[in-house]
Amino acid sequence: MRKLILTVTALLVCIGAFCQGGYRKSSFSYGGVTLPYRYLEPTVKGGECYPLVLFLHGAGERGSDNQAQLVHGSDLFLKKFGEFPAYVLFPQCPQSGYWAYSSRPESFAPHMMPENCPETPEIQAVMALVDYYIANKNVDTSRLYLVGLSMGAMAIYDILIRYPGRFAAAEPICGSVNPARFGGNIVTCIRIFHGDADNVVPVEASREAYATLDWMGADVEYIEFPGVNHGAWVPAFAREDFLPWLFSHHL
Repeated sequence: MRKLILTVTALLVCIGAFCQGGYRKSSFSYGGVTLPYRYLEPTVKGGECYPLVLFLHGAGERGSDNQAQLVHGSDLFLKKFGEFPAYVLFPQCPQSGYWAYSSRPESFAPHMMPENCPETPEIQAVMALVDYYIANKNVDTSRLYLVGLSMGAMAIYDILIRYPGRFAAAEPICGSVNPARFGGNIVTCIRIFHGDADNVVPVEASREAYATLDWMGADVEYIEFPGVNHGAWVPAFAREDFLPWLFSHHL
């Protein structure tokens, strides 16, 4: 009996280790940029197609270790993978990059953010990665989703502006964008999060993004967390409706 208990215990430890490291490793190169990335894939049943989630991390997780980008948000998808099976991609931005911008903007105040900026090689590579999955996997192209925090949320805005008809839903957390960049053709459902005590990216950034998108007639919601500093992703990810809201949308 003791041997059986030890065997079961060892099995549970192995299962726990698999859950913690359940994201597989790969890399993708495009246009001179190599993106290490981690991913989850559903078990395809009968040719069924599945959603795809692109998660874009913040500035602190840049690098080439193919690990740091999992610090925030990865557990959320692992825990709910049985309920929300999907292709989940966590690419890692090179240390020298800043996702949507050639370098860190001098100010994150919305009207001080760049207004006219070329698409970066990193965003081109990210979109090429999405296209690769669409071409080679069982992806439901009507259910492409974006989640990003801080620098990654800024990249979400950039992608929505450059590719307005591609994604069904997006959840940018504590990001910033120059509202003058928004056009009137965004069809993505957007839910914005920010902490009102953020001392890194001013809360006015999300307030103005929401006000502009709402004025334009976009399907947009804004959730503000009182007393929360730059880590607004913590209460955002803790919401029971964070993933259900995301996965409920389609083009």
